[in-house]
Amino acid sequence: MPSKSILEQKQAVVADLAEMLRNSPAGVLVNYQGITVDDDTKLRKALRESGVKYMVMKNSLTGRACDEVGLGDMKQYLSGMTAIAISESDPVAPAKVIKEYAEKIESFEILAGYLDGAVVDKNTVMSLADIPSKEVLIAKFLGSIKSPLYGFAYALQAIIDKDGEAAPAADAQA
Repeated sequence: MPSKSILEQKQAVVADLAEMLRNSPAGVLVNYQGITVDDDTKLRKALRESGVKYMVMKNSLTGRACDEVGLGDMKQYLSGMTAIAISESDPVAPAKVIKEYAEKIESFEILAGYLDGAVVDKNTVMSLADIPSKEVLIAKFLGSIKSPLYGFAYALQAIIDKDGEAAPAADAQA
């Protein structure tokens, strides 16, 4: 039987992970078996730069944390060598970075994820990764708003230019 101090440490780890899961909008669960140290280092760096926390933790501890926050359905994916990537702010960031590495490394596999408190499957995570970044979406939205205004302004300018040319010609004939 484990000592009291070890149990307290494990409970603290589960509580910390549960708090991260509770406060994050999205995360991705992966099977990292077969990834090289070099690839793992690059992956961790890319995740860090995107503001994503990446942790390898015992499946039993991850399962308990998932149960605490209502993501119990994720426990079915917790077998083998799993890691979890959690974003504290951007719900798309973990899926984007993980998908990029899953495409490069054959043995690195996306298992599932969660989005706004609901467990999602691999296909949903892949779809989430295909969403453009926030900046691109804002630019597209602003472009779609701006386009009709420019069209209207050009039409007005054409009318003004046409009327402006006709008026001096009429004055010259009179």
